[in-house]
Amino acid sequence: MKYAFITLMSGLSVLSTFTSAAELAPQVELEEDVYTHTAADNGAGPMWCSGSTCIVRSGDAVFVSGLQTVPDVKPLNNCRWMLFTRGDDGWRQVRLDDTGLTREPSPLAAFDDGRVFLSTNPTLAPGEYAGPAQPNVLQFDSGDLSAPPIPLNPVWLGSPAFTEHSYRSFAADGSDGELILFQNIGYTHAEWTFRDRSGQWSAQGQLKWPWGAEYETPKPIRICYPNVALRGRAVHFFGVSDVVEPNPAFRQFKLELTGQKWDYDFRRLFYTWTPDVTQQPFAEWVEIASREQTGGRLSPGDLWLAENGDVHLLWSERAIDERLREKFYPDAQQSESLNYAVIRQGKVMNRSSILEVEEGMPGIVGSAGRFHATPDNRLFVVHLASGSDPEGRRVNENRIVEVLQDGSFGPPVRLPLEQPFTSFFTTTARAGSPPSWTLEMLGLHAASPTTLSYARVNLRN
Repeated sequence: MKYAFITLMSGLSVLSTFTSAAELAPQVELEEDVYTHTAADNGAGPMWCSGSTCIVRSGDAVFVSGLQTVPDVKPLNNCRWMLFTRGDDGWRQVRLDDTGLTREPSPLAAFDDGRVFLSTNPTLAPGEYAGPAQPNVLQFDSGDLSAPPIPLNPVWLGSPAFTEHSYRSFAADGSDGELILFQNIGYTHAEWTFRDRSGQWSAQGQLKWPWGAEYETPKPIRICYPNVALRGRAVHFFGVSDVVEPNPAFRQFKLELTGQKWDYDFRRLFYTWTPDVTQQPFAEWVEIASREQTGGRLSPGDLWLAENGDVHLLWSERAIDERLREKFYPDAQQSESLNYAVIRQGKVMNRSSILEVEEGMPGIVGSAGRFHATPDNRLFVVHLASGSDPEGRRVNENRIVEVLQDGSFGPPVRLPLEQPFTSFFTTTARAGSPPSWTLEMLGLHAASPTTLSYARVNLRN
């Protein structure tokens, strides 16, 4: 019998058995290309909205939103969205935006009743390098894809100064038929608007960023690439700091190294929530992890809201920025990890590493983690595994591992894909897709970094 130990925040160790979970038998049913992307040279790309998703399922239909670069149009707003669906004869393009230009990809959401939603952010200044933009949400009917989409025209608090740099987040409660959309305003806050089941944009507000009082020059800590979940009007928000380098010594060193007067900090993870976005303000920010002291890097992976209200978080962590190491941290040890935590009522109840590699030791790095839930409320983590196993054999594959009830992890199972995804979206519940024994992925392969590919994996044979 195999065992795993995890350490809870209380310092207790919990013993759990891997054999308590039914074994998986993943079978790849489909593995195919959807579209090819041409680099737009505007700082974004098809995976830019990594905290949201560009693939959803509604009933028997699966949809993908794509990003097309428009030839002979200068950045930044030199792209337009596409919408695809898959039928018996493979993938087909349902619609191509012919009304506007944008910079970033357009995330999707879906309801159980067949409605599919696409978040857009068209520029109001075509031909200009940058400028104002007007976010919208388009509604499609999966039962009649020939019909033009219906613009839902979100209502905001006042008249926010939206631009092409939206950093927006789009989430859905698929069973209750409700939506929430966040969109950043500069470095101070995000505007949000909520659409209820009656079809009204009935609540709006601002999410103020955490305050960086400890910086040499105190300032708001802009949060980007968040994972957002909406259920029963409770909203949970988990993202990473994205501010110009706040450490003056680091900033000067990077200027000398790169010649650029800016460099961004992705070193702190923050979480906040509200039990009812229409009635209660967001709670005080909780800092989940930090690599501020060693200049490392953190990347939010996913958020899953359990039936009992627990919030499960997933992120990747690198201890040290190698550029800073020789000058600032010559004796520090590098490490890379795929980490997991559970939040209950705003408090971190436990945290552990699914995979961790320390410098000088062979090991496997876990990255690009996503949660996948099944209809019986089991929770899995899907991720990229790369590195060397204990026998020195090279590993580069996607894996799935179960999160057991005590917070430990079952044995990893390889997904038998011909090409592993280096980064990917899934049909997440955060966008309204239902729990399923079928894992659906959209993403990029190392061998074909400009082609967006799809995989469908049956998790039990």
